[in-house]
Amino acid sequence: MVTAGTVALQVGNASSVKDSLGIDLAMLLNSAIILVAAYLVGRGLSTGLTALADRYLANRFRITLLIPLLKFIVYGSAVYVVLSLLFELTSTQILAFSSLLGAALGLGLKDLLADVVGGLVLVAEQPYQIGDKVQIGEYYGEVTNIGIRSTQVLTPNDTLVSVPNYLFFNEAVANANAGQAEMLVTVEFYIDPESNAREAREIVEDALVSSQYVYITEEYPVEVHLADDLHYRTITGKAYVNDLRNELRFKTDVTDRVFEEFSRRGIESPRVAPDPAGGVSE
Repeated sequence: MVTAGTVALQVGNASSVKDSLGIDLAMLLNSAIILVAAYLVGRGLSTGLTALADRYLANRFRITLLIPLLKFIVYGSAVYVVLSLLFELTSTQILAFSSLLGAALGLGLKDLLADVVGGLVLVAEQPYQIGDKVQIGEYYGEVTNIGIRSTQVLTPNDTLVSVPNYLFFNEAVANANAGQAEMLVTVEFYIDPESNAREAREIVEDALVSSQYVYITEEYPVEVHLADDLHYRTITGKAYVNDLRNELRFKTDVTDRVFEEFSRRGIESPRVAPDPAGGVSE
């Protein structure tokens, strides 16, 4: 049987718990508002700076460099304000918070924490930034966002992949442009050993130099290399594209004109198809 005294005791216990923690409904509501506002500000900064970077292409990478840094400042400040609002950070509360953190890790949030730490390291060391073309493990594409938990990569097939930040510690990361708009692009062509290799090499070089997407300076010259094999010859062209987003357009432009000229001059493909893994395939 519930008596008035029992109800009063329960209310008193709830009040004493609230008083001991220093937390009430208003504090929780204010904390939620702060976190939501921080999220909206972070998204707004990311969207606005990305649009600004696309407008000023010459300074695109200087602008996108600020996005993850500002987002971490906004989110970190929000977390600090919320913790200051909810807790006075006494020794008892620190111990309780540590216990909750340990329990959370035990319940499977270890990977989430690793992602957050990986995001902090990415912002500090900057092995890549928004706009770079990177290879992270099996994923290759343009970095479109660096978040607290994951990095978003847009692949050449227009697929948006969210790569967990902890992979930065376990996988090799290759950066194709290192914060520059220009990027080295390689195209390969295989010809029959009986075909005129010198003429084929000149065709490839001319196609590279005359492409509307090429970027040539004394520091970034066009190179064409020839490798001889028993069943075919490989012609490798290397040139910098004027903007990394034109990588596929550059490859298509060069390949189309090279094949057209090969056909016109009678330069044939190898009778034995090259094997990408090495050797030949029948």
